[in-house]
Amino acid sequence: MRMLSLLKSRLLAALMLAHTYGTSQSIDRIEPPHWWVGMANTELQLMIHGENIADLVPEFDQKGVKLIGTEKTNNPNYLFVNLDLSQLTEATELKMTFKGTKGVKLKQNYQLKARREGSADRQGFNPADVIYMITPDRFANGDATNDAVPEMTEGLNRVFEGGRHGGDIKGITNHLDYMHDMGFTAVWSCPVIENREKAYSYHGYSTTDFYRIDPRMGTLEDYKTLSADANKLGMKLIMDQVMNHMGDGHWWMNDHPSEDWINNNWEYKWNSHYRSTVHDPHMAEVDKLSFTDGWFVETMPDLNQRNPLLAKYLIQNSIWWVEEADLSGIRMDTHPYPDRDFMADWSCAVMTEYPNFNIVGEEWTMNPAYISSWQKDNKRDYPSCMPSMMDFPVQNALIAALKEEENWWGGWFKLYEAIAQDFQYPDANNLVIFPDNHDMDRFYRQIDSSLANYKLGMAFMATTRGIPQIYYGTEILFYNEVKDDHGYIREDFPGGWAGDKINGFTGEGLTPMQKDAQEFTKTLFNWRKGSELVHAGELIHFGPRDGVYVYFRYIGEKKLMVILNKNDKPFDLKVDRFDQVMKGITSGKEVLTGKSISWEEAISLMPKSPMIIELN
Repeated sequence: MRMLSLLKSRLLAALMLAHTYGTSQSIDRIEPPHWWVGMANTELQLMIHGENIADLVPEFDQKGVKLIGTEKTNNPNYLFVNLDLSQLTEATELKMTFKGTKGVKLKQNYQLKARREGSADRQGFNPADVIYMITPDRFANGDATNDAVPEMTEGLNRVFEGGRHGGDIKGITNHLDYMHDMGFTAVWSCPVIENREKAYSYHGYSTTDFYRIDPRMGTLEDYKTLSADANKLGMKLIMDQVMNHMGDGHWWMNDHPSEDWINNNWEYKWNSHYRSTVHDPHMAEVDKLSFTDGWFVETMPDLNQRNPLLAKYLIQNSIWWVEEADLSGIRMDTHPYPDRDFMADWSCAVMTEYPNFNIVGEEWTMNPAYISSWQKDNKRDYPSCMPSMMDFPVQNALIAALKEEENWWGGWFKLYEAIAQDFQYPDANNLVIFPDNHDMDRFYRQIDSSLANYKLGMAFMATTRGIPQIYYGTEILFYNEVKDDHGYIREDFPGGWAGDKINGFTGEGLTPMQKDAQEFTKTLFNWRKGSELVHAGELIHFGPRDGVYVYFRYIGEKKLMVILNKNDKPFDLKVDRFDQVMKGITSGKEVLTGKSISWEEAISLMPKSPMIIELN
């Protein structure tokens, strides 16, 4: 009886195992979905997913393609196939046969495409550019047919500040002319790939499929059209990517690729957000792990980039999007949060493929030492290849400079000191500067609704070192009604929806102050397009005095003078203090008015206003 009972138990266990994993074999997904011939890195890893496929053996007879080997995890539904494409010289369709158990054969074709001409030499965004940043769900609804997508768990709810409002990729494409006319030369859109989350998915930072455009945003072809149309206008497309985490609606959550794919065994663990721990020589290991391995929020599982299969997957995904969508840049979200060694490998892999490309990382700190340590050629001997980082210290200092009273420790002095920290950066000219972004109160709110301060701030953005980024709506004085509320910060751009009574694209219904700000911004950044002095000139600044901050951009004898005056009354600025740069120069052209001006001992300044002078 005991023997019979034991046999029954074993039979039951076998049946349960067969039920769990199945006896059939099939392939339902290969990622990347296709690849290219002639890449700098000639090795390709295919992640193949399907029922009970781990023991499949791939075979093919394709000249120039070599099978390096396969790798398995603890999940029989995944197989990783490594290929060597170094001898492949032209595009081809790789015909693969996978041999399985009991004579099962699965056939799968895989496209290895030709690259577009000059792809490796593509030019990234640079100091000659001005970036226009967009939250696509809130910018413009170009295709109302994708407002409701049955397969997505969150539908349209425009009356809810934290809901989906219907903006999409076509909405961006439809208004490229507006951006171009405003003087913007690059477009950075918050993520547009799939976010199949139950709520608050509009922002795009909870990826649920790394290779799919969110159908509420449009299609892959829509995204490629956006890129192509931008290029026709001489504009560049920057993609927002996330390597640190994904959304808990990702299909991996239902079928784990491996036990260690997600940090903390696929279970939520609080993140300390102690950014300093990856730099601190005195840090406690438990504090560092809580930062690098903790989940950003409960709905964003933290990816374990120390897993070599996942690391390769993420690197290839970034390169795939650059090649497929013809990108000119990547903005890397939460840059310090992933594994530090991985981020070095990732940045170098992308820059090896595209030596003239640009990537900007988000490190939200006011400490330049932290930011500079991520940039290429940093003084910490960290092997990063990151060309650019976001300049949060200068943003913070600009707000203080515009709001605080002038004294020897505040006001313009804060901004002067922030620029003085450039000695810490390997390349301060390649930092991205900004008055606000999608995660903070609008610039106009931060500067206490002052149009004069707005113009001073924008003049600084247009003329200092770095690459300016302007968040959509800032140019028409967006002011979030509820402080620190992301739903209000990311409000709908007027004119982006059918029936809008106000249209920011045409100016219809804007207030006189909004029109003034928009026209000022347009004049400023269109002038900047052609200013080599701003794009490539050296910078020298003079300590602020009497409420006035003065600096110069210069290349040889060509010189630009920038004067930022906070005084409420007219002010005569004596010029002898600036003899190091402008001795003997007594005239120039004022950029904002287009008028020629001259002086002897002093330049007459209007109250609370900037002056930008191309010196004769």
